[in-house]
Amino acid sequence: MLAETICSAVSAAGLGIAALTAYRKRFLAATRIAAYSLVPVGLVMTGVVQWAAGIVFNPTVWAGFAVLGLAWLLFMTTRAIERRGLGAGEGQGARKRSKVTKGRPAQEAVAPAASAPSLGDGARPRPTQAAAPAEDFSDIEAILKKHGI
Repeated sequence: MLAETICSAVSAAGLGIAALTAYRKRFLAATRIAAYSLVPVGLVMTGVVQWAAGIVFNPTVWAGFAVLGLAWLLFMTTRAIERRGLGAGEGQGARKRSKVTKGRPAQEAVAPAASAPSLGDGARPRPTQAAAPAEDFSDIEAILKKHGI
């Protein structure tokens, strides 16, 4: 009941602001404000506000969210452990057995050097050394003398 009253008051205030905006001859903005201010009343009329208030003030719903959060936390923890390779079922022996298939070691899908870029003969043009900044401050001295410094 309180949520419906608050939504109605917000809509009334929004419609008042829209009327003032329309009085200033800004009709496009006034129409947009009126549209936004009618949304809370529409939500009350459709029952969305009552449904949301039932979720927010129901402790069973919050307990359900807590259980979902715990399930997500457990899932993400097991994924992190699995990615680090610390799984309980995969000790050193299990890892070695997975790499060996029928007595042969597993071959890599791509040769290690295959991802290196081909640069031709490998000779890179060396950047030319830029001329060291000259110790010639004659132009600066001329400017300073011009200003009497």
